[in-house]
Amino acid sequence: QVQLVESGGGLVQAGGSLRLSCAASGRTFSNYAMGWFRQAPGKEREFVAAISGGGMLTRYADSAKGRFTISRDDFNNTMYLQMNSLIPEDTGVYYCTGRSGRLIVTTTGGMDFWGKGTQVTVSS
Repeated sequence: QVQLVESGGGLVQAGGSLRLSCAASGRTFSNYAMGWFRQAPGKEREFVAAISGGGMLTRYADSAKGRFTISRDDFNNTMYLQMNSLIPEDTGVYYCTGRSGRLIVTTTGGMDFWGKGTQVTVSS
């Protein structure tokens, strides 16, 4: 069983930046495709960004393109989400997620492991 622990959330003003981290347990982290989803109050959980096993490919939601960057450090079993130019609509709980496969998936049903989430609040 893979355990995922997010950190780095917080309160930031619009236009600011945050970097989220996700620490993963397990000896085959490099083989897992990983991603970030978020959930705003009263809304469904939505895809934000994903990175393939090994890190060769990335994919972003339209809302994240040009502002967010996903990356991974397989040596340290850690994934990151650098978020720049934050807007109030980015507010929500951000979840680290992974799957037992190298290919990117962008649906919640396609993911196997979830962290408990970290709150990101962007004030206007």
